[in-house]
Amino acid sequence: MSQYTAQQVHLKSRPAGMPTHDNFALVTVELPQPAAGEVLVKNLYMSVDPYMRGRMREDAVYAQAYAVNEVMYGGAIGEVIESNDPSLSAGDIVLNQKAWQDRFVAPANTVVKLEPFDRAQLSLYMGTLGMPGLTSYVGLFKFGEPKAGDTVFVSAASGAVGANVCQIAKLKGCRVIGSCGSDEKAQWLKDECGVDEVINYKTCGDLSAALAAAAPEGIDVYFENVGGDHLQAAINSMNPYGRIAACGMISGYNAANPEPGPNNLMLIVGKKIRITGFIVSDHVDMRDAFLSEMIPWIQAGKIKSHETVVEGIGHAVDAFLGLFSGNNFGKMVVKL
Repeated sequence: MSQYTAQQVHLKSRPAGMPTHDNFALVTVELPQPAAGEVLVKNLYMSVDPYMRGRMREDAVYAQAYAVNEVMYGGAIGEVIESNDPSLSAGDIVLNQKAWQDRFVAPANTVVKLEPFDRAQLSLYMGTLGMPGLTSYVGLFKFGEPKAGDTVFVSAASGAVGANVCQIAKLKGCRVIGSCGSDEKAQWLKDECGVDEVINYKTCGDLSAALAAAAPEGIDVYFENVGGDHLQAAINSMNPYGRIAACGMISGYNAANPEPGPNNLMLIVGKKIRITGFIVSDHVDMRDAFLSEMIPWIQAGKIKSHETVVEGIGHAVDAFLGLFSGNNFGKMVVKL
């Protein structure tokens, strides 16, 4: 009998509209002893991300749907406790896709050994140095194609993806406008991230008018995280040959029925706007280039990160649900 158990969060039922705690179950399971070629890992941090909502649908949006009554999964970083594979040793730090559980046994070749630049900042590999950071880098450079002097508009600008987009665009000589949902977040974006103009979309009234006022000469690049009225406003203010990198549209993730789209889509033709949707897992070939720039920027204090850390696997669902009510400031991380 194994000496280890694990706590796992299972998808109990598929949400209709906004998920609730009733859709999830916290389950304790016994783990097998690691066989030859396997490792036992204790997760230290796990990520909760808006894209996970799409995987809870039967017709999953981003990737394969989560199975009902089984543990969910996603990005996590952990420490090897036992190893029966020569490539890994106890104490090694590994990236894995075994989130939503505090321990697991898996083949050694399904985790990635990490040489962290700073063990005191491991949670950054869930955010700025992880999937959200790479998403920012890929979307901005491959699909936004900013040039020095361009104006870049970023929705959900204080979030895990948006804050990195803002700062990278500034480092590349762009004027940056961001939207967020509180004055506190807006002040952080200005003071710490150097964003030129910030719109609080909850208090600004007409978002299209607010963006037009913030960008009187129009915008050249829009990094799309929200959809809905943000996309409409961006199209209204877009300059000819503008580029939209469509990363996500969180405003519609929990809609029980399809919501009306922007009513100005004809401008895409007249302004010759290019819109490209992307999923970061298709672009892992850019990870080395991303890390080669991002780590020195962090070490030089040129990239700032803000995290909301929730303690314990038992509060992982709270952390996930908080993404849709704006409870997170920056990257939402669960410390296990």
